[in-house]
Amino acid sequence: QAQLVESGGGLVQPGGSLTLSCAASGFTFNNYVVGWYRQAPGNERELVANIGSAGGDGFTNYAASVKGRFTISRDSARNTVYLHMNRLKPEDTALYYCNARQYRSVWYNYWGQGTQVTVSS
Repeated sequence: QAQLVESGGGLVQPGGSLTLSCAASGFTFNNYVVGWYRQAPGNERELVANIGSAGGDGFTNYAASVKGRFTISRDSARNTVYLHMNRLKPEDTALYYCNARQYRSVWYNYWGQGTQVTVSS
């Protein structure tokens, strides 16, 4: 059974750092594009960053609001994608979700359960 499990969320002060992890099992994770999304109360879910498949061109893409502060990376051996978050701001507070997707005649699309990030003093 395909599964994504996020971890690493928590409470951090403004200016601090956190690293989120997304561990996959039950499918060929390394062939999927993986993204981190977030959703704050009252807001729509938005893309934070994504990264290409392990065998692809290794592209990365960031939302303008996090560019230069967040870094997405993947460890193929561990079937894990990370989101390193630096210089956190209160507006980064949200539930962060991991997503994996691949198109093979149809879309294969998996979501994790989310991990809460709260930036507050």
